[in-house]
Amino acid sequence: MIHDGLIWLFFPQSSMESPNLEFEYGDSDMLTAELSELYSYTEEPEFALNRDYFEEDFRSHGSVSLRRRWTELTVDEQRAYVMRLLDALEVTDRDKRLKVARAILYLAQGVFDECDTEVDVLHWSRHNIFVLYDMGIFTALLELLSMEIDNSQACSSAVRKPAISLAESTELRVLLSIMYLMVETIRVQTEDDRPEWRAARETFKNELGSPLYNGEPFALLLFTMVTKFCSMNAPHFPMKKVLLLLWKTVLFTLGGFEELQQMKVGARERLSLPPLPEDSIKVVRAMRAASPPASAMELIEQQQQQKRGRRSRRVHASRPAHTHTYTPPHTHFLRLFLPLSKEHKYVSVSEIQMRREEELLQCPLSLGEEEVEETPAEILYVGMLPNLSQYVIALLKLLLAAAPTSKAKTDSINILADVLPEEMPITVLQSMKLGIDVNRHKEIIVKAISALLLLLLKHLKLNHIYQFEIVSQHLVFANCIPLILKFFNQNIMSYISAKNSICVLDFPHCVVHEMPELTAESLEAGDNNQFCWRNLFSCINLLRILNKLTKWKHSRTMMLVVFKSAPILKRALKVKQAMMQLYVLKLLKIQTKYLGRQWRKSNMKTMSAIYQKVRHRLNDDWAYGNDIDARPWDFQAEECALRESIEKFNSRRYDKNKNGDFAPVDNCLQSVLGQRVELPEDFHYSYEMWLEREVFSQPIQWEGLLQNP
Repeated sequence: MIHDGLIWLFFPQSSMESPNLEFEYGDSDMLTAELSELYSYTEEPEFALNRDYFEEDFRSHGSVSLRRRWTELTVDEQRAYVMRLLDALEVTDRDKRLKVARAILYLAQGVFDECDTEVDVLHWSRHNIFVLYDMGIFTALLELLSMEIDNSQACSSAVRKPAISLAESTELRVLLSIMYLMVETIRVQTEDDRPEWRAARETFKNELGSPLYNGEPFALLLFTMVTKFCSMNAPHFPMKKVLLLLWKTVLFTLGGFEELQQMKVGARERLSLPPLPEDSIKVVRAMRAASPPASAMELIEQQQQQKRGRRSRRVHASRPAHTHTYTPPHTHFLRLFLPLSKEHKYVSVSEIQMRREEELLQCPLSLGEEEVEETPAEILYVGMLPNLSQYVIALLKLLLAAAPTSKAKTDSINILADVLPEEMPITVLQSMKLGIDVNRHKEIIVKAISALLLLLLKHLKLNHIYQFEIVSQHLVFANCIPLILKFFNQNIMSYISAKNSICVLDFPHCVVHEMPELTAESLEAGDNNQFCWRNLFSCINLLRILNKLTKWKHSRTMMLVVFKSAPILKRALKVKQAMMQLYVLKLLKIQTKYLGRQWRKSNMKTMSAIYQKVRHRLNDDWAYGNDIDARPWDFQAEECALRESIEKFNSRRYDKNKNGDFAPVDNCLQSVLGQRVELPEDFHYSYEMWLEREVFSQPIQWEGLLQNP
């Protein structure tokens, strides 16, 4: 199959293969899983607390006293009650405000005490959240969140404490939980949504992505929380909830992978480029996983078998001979389709953007001012630009702290503030439960950060290539490449099949079913799933990020070689999931020519998998590297040249003092004196004093004015 100068090659699969992991990649997991991951198991007692505060306030509300249940009220009665809660949020008493916020959280959680099934809880949660949004609850919560972020007393108190627990983040956790439930529930569209809900969804999406909240997009406030936490100035911030809300806000406002594909199609149409022949995500979903290459133990066993008899030695000796003379079909494709190469040459949106940028820099006067479309990605980039480096470093610090390969250090940030209970466990069962909770907590943080970074890279690359390049460069300079490789330098099969969950404690199951007695055996058994969705999702995201950072970058590809990534990546091929294998094979493909002939000879099964799975260009010589290709690389020069192009782009487009040398000058005295000048409001109060001080009291040297200069 030709794809604008690219080729897909498919080989028949062996009938003896083990089945693929039944995993479907998407923007996120199913809604119940995404909601349950918001809460740690340590927070489980707070569900009843939210209900109690709601019922206490609800019964005291005179107009609904005859009807004891929220689900029996009319929509108008519900709206009237929410308005009352909204008014109560403005009280100055902090404890009273928290009780009201918990009552609102109970509504967002679906008034579960009035529900019999999980489906009922989700139904009422969705209904209530649209009522809350319509009544302006989100804006009120945003003001309270801003107050909590700026609460210096809480910050200084948390900094002084030797150990921080859930108690220090109570107000923030309640506010962030309501906001997350609102963003995630409204973001996910369902078939039976009412027309007014669909309209509210678009309005909310536009509000979150626009600078309506405090003059900046909502995501920027959350980025500020991340940097403040990582600078140790606010160690009590519940970082898991912040990161989840930040990820879902960016996903909602910028769009998921399907929306991104539609944007790509639209961008190519506007630039008069040929349409994309297929959706790469759909192509990958249709792929089958390949059998993993032989491990070191399997190779040792083969060598031992060779020693057992002369006949077996001959058989085994003949097989490498055939392998070494293997002629890849790629060469036949080169000869067959070479005449079509120019006609089918693929031109990306990025190439057009780079050419246009060169033209704008060369001819600023003749081409005039560039019209920049105010897309959500553009607005977010402009807001992030002044502190972009801090945001990237903070996210990578959190990713490092949450990685299973990371060792606890005294100077590392504490990401467990919103999972540790006030009283540490005293029994074996409590310790096991907390251990699962902590591991799950870290996995969710990795999931949120990996998804967030990938979304930002993909959207910024489409919006403008140099926006993508500056984020990529910040990631590379902050050691993102070795960090991801360190993440994969573990037993990746164990990570993907980890069972760090307690199903009976997951929301909404835990609020509608009787809680069974937990035992050490039941905690050890875990769930019956073949794999952990969030961990496989995270691994694919991290591999995709690594691909985006290294693609077409010689110096960064050499970093993969220098950090000895090949054996680490080869171990990841053991995961029988096609999409994950594809991104591993892509990373191996780009560095193959630098690994030497001996590596290629001893890894022919991996080479064959690359031919089979990875898209190839017509002039691709990845498998035929020689000493000339493995030339010395100057990392600094390559990155400096890229940084120069990025800075020229940012200066031209975003520098407010740009083109100062080319600005026209008004030389007409009458015109200049006739211009209206914006004066401060208090100018007329101090004008006479200014005249006295600056004009009348200053001696004028008339002789000096009359002299020639």
